[in-house]
Amino acid sequence: MEIDARGLECPKPIILAENALSKIEEGVLTIIVDNEGSLENLKKYATRFGYYYEVEKNENYWKLKIVKGYTCQLNNISEKAIKKNLLVIISSDVIGKDENLGRILMKAFFDTMIVTGQLPQMIFLMNTAVKLSTIDEEFISILKKVEQMGTEIFTCGTCLKYYNLEDSLKVGYRGTTNHFVEGMFDFHKTVWIG
Repeated sequence: MEIDARGLECPKPIILAENALSKIEEGVLTIIVDNEGSLENLKKYATRFGYYYEVEKNENYWKLKIVKGYTCQLNNISEKAIKKNLLVIISSDVIGKDENLGRILMKAFFDTMIVTGQLPQMIFLMNTAVKLSTIDEEFISILKKVEQMGTEIFTCGTCLKYYNLEDSLKVGYRGTTNHFVEGMFDFHKTVWIG
């Protein structure tokens, strides 16, 4: 079975894959995607459910083959077994309602994390927080430090599109709603700020 999900925004490719896999006991599903965010989310989905997968890279797209129902050696099983500690979801470019004070508090929040070395495994930026990884030069440099210290940073693709900032991402990766939905299951704790 093959699904061409090129041009579809997340989480649509995962929904299509899940729907197709729910209809078979065993078999191979090939799903074609043209963006890295969808590819990574499909790989995580396959890992979570213990499906073997293979990726074939083409010029403008990827073919991901997901195997259901066969016993396979899973070289990525350790990724499934490791539960991450903390996901931080930030939904505003300031903390609180006062913009000036909120900007100071947001900077202090990140500076404290850097100084103490107490960092989450992942930060997901959404809503107006997408400005922090795109057009706010002060916060871009701060986020680059956080990323260099080992934190994965994702910025909501839908939000980037809404604010017309899709070509302005300067730190981290384009993310999807799948990242924070997964937070409920893949992380011990999820914290919302904003």
